[in-house]
Amino acid sequence: MSTSPVLVIRHGAVAYDRPVLRDVNLTVTSGEVVAVLGANGSGKSTMIRAALGLVPLAEGEVELFGTPLRRFRERRRIGYVPQRLGAGGGVPATVGEVVGSGRLARRGFPGRRTAEDRQAVAGALAAVGLTDRANDPVASLSGGQQQRTLIARALAGQPDLLVLDEPTAGVDAASQEAFADALRDFVARGGTVLLVAHELGPLQPVITRAVVVHDGVIAHDGPVPHPSGHHAEPGHDHVHPHAPQDPPSIWGRE
Repeated sequence: MSTSPVLVIRHGAVAYDRPVLRDVNLTVTSGEVVAVLGANGSGKSTMIRAALGLVPLAEGEVELFGTPLRRFRERRRIGYVPQRLGAGGGVPATVGEVVGSGRLARRGFPGRRTAEDRQAVAGALAAVGLTDRANDPVASLSGGQQQRTLIARALAGQPDLLVLDEPTAGVDAASQEAFADALRDFVARGGTVLLVAHELGPLQPVITRAVVVHDGVIAHDGPVPHPSGHHAEPGHDHVHPHAPQDPPSIWGRE
């Protein structure tokens, strides 16, 4: 398998009224499933948004598939699922229609749907376990199912890089398991994944590498860190405010 760089960030910095990211260096190679972890406000979502050009860099540079971000035009190669965006977007639409919109970057608009389009949509729906809901209004789905619809929309575009911002936040266990299976299939077909997460849950076996962001810098880049202290207790739910007495860990404070 090729291990060519898919995403490279060199000395990246982002600032609003204060520094948010400082001297970030990250390389994601083909076939990896990289989880970006960290506490709320650590800068992890800002990092991936900057990597896609959705947030401007104050310093540094980004390359996508070996091309500087400012000159990158092959957007069809990237599937992006933003954080907790309603799948229906306020417009009445079926699950199949929303997922089908993921094909627009490949066929153009308003091009006629082809057999390849229909096959890609059907495959994406199957990957997230929503084949039987294709004709249902998106508004009738649960929050977890709507999130799976957005993931299917990204998969339908058959990207090389899938970027997801907190895809399982507030999502039911069944949807998390379906998502983990979809990621396995995507990577088995040669895809690369970069995802932001607050906790991994069923995704942990799929992750090949973890990047922990703390206070705007990368504090760890390597194997998924083992939780310690209260984090290691059975049934610990990572999404909650920690008490002042909680010992510091690589996860950072929330």
